[in-house]
Amino acid sequence: MSSPVAPGRSTLDLRTLTPARVALGRSGASLPTRPLLDFTLAHARARDAVHAAFDAEMLIAALGALGLAAVSVRSRAPNRKDYLRRPDLGRQLDDASVEHLATVATTPGRLAVVIGDGLSPTAVHAHAVAVLTSLLAHLAEDDAVAIGQIVVASSARVALGDEIGAILGAEMVVMLIGERPGLSAPDSLGAYLTFAPKPGRTDAERNCVSNVHQAGLSHDEAAFKIAWLVREGLARQVTGVALKDESADRSPRRIGAV
Repeated sequence: MSSPVAPGRSTLDLRTLTPARVALGRSGASLPTRPLLDFTLAHARARDAVHAAFDAEMLIAALGALGLAAVSVRSRAPNRKDYLRRPDLGRQLDDASVEHLATVATTPGRLAVVIGDGLSPTAVHAHAVAVLTSLLAHLAEDDAVAIGQIVVASSARVALGDEIGAILGAEMVVMLIGERPGLSAPDSLGAYLTFAPKPGRTDAERNCVSNVHQAGLSHDEAAFKIAWLVREGLARQVTGVALKDESADRSPRRIGAV
C-alpha cells in the first residue's frame, strides 16, 4: 500500500518537470505578483515572435556560408498584417515567385527543403540553419536521398510548401517553419513532410516534427526524426496518417526505392 502524499506535494513537484503554469498560488482572488509578471513577460515575447521581421537575406547568406544555395520566394500576402488576417494568402505563391521557381526547376531532386517564417520568424532565425545542417549529415548516410533545392519563403504557411514542391518536381518536401508561439516557447520550430506535394494536400497527408527549441527537441534529435521520416516516406511513397514515426527504433526499414 502506497504511503499518503502530503497535500500539494505532487503539484509542487510537477513544477520542476514542466514549464507549464501550475501551482502558481494566489493573492486574494488574484495571482501573486511574480507569476503575474512572468505571464506578462511570456505574453509579450509571444507577441514579439509573431510580429518579428523575417530576414530572408540573412538566412540565405548563412546557408551560402555552408555551401548551400537557396532561392527566395514569397506568398501572396503583401505584409505581415494581411498574412495574419488572411491565412489563405500565405498558402499561395505570388506570380513573380512562380516564374522564378520555374526557371530553377531544371534538375528536380527527390527532396526539396523550404524554410518559411510562419507564425514565429524568431524560431526560424534561431533554429532552422542548425536543424538543416544536422539533417544533411543524417541524409548523407543514404546516397539515395539528395536535396534538389532549398527555398526560403516569406509570409509562408505550411501549405505553401505543396505548391513549391510541385513546381520543383520534388518527390517530397520538408517545410521548416516557425510554430505558433506559446507562453512557454515563443521560438518553437516545426518540420512538416509531404510526399508528392501539390496544391490541395491536407494536413492528414503530412508528418510533423514539432517543438524544436531550447526546452524541447534538440536540433540533432529533430534532424534524426526528420531524416527517418524522409527515408521511410520515400520508400513507402506516403506521408501522413499512413506513416507512423518509429524512429525511436533507430533502424529505418528499406521498403524499396522509388
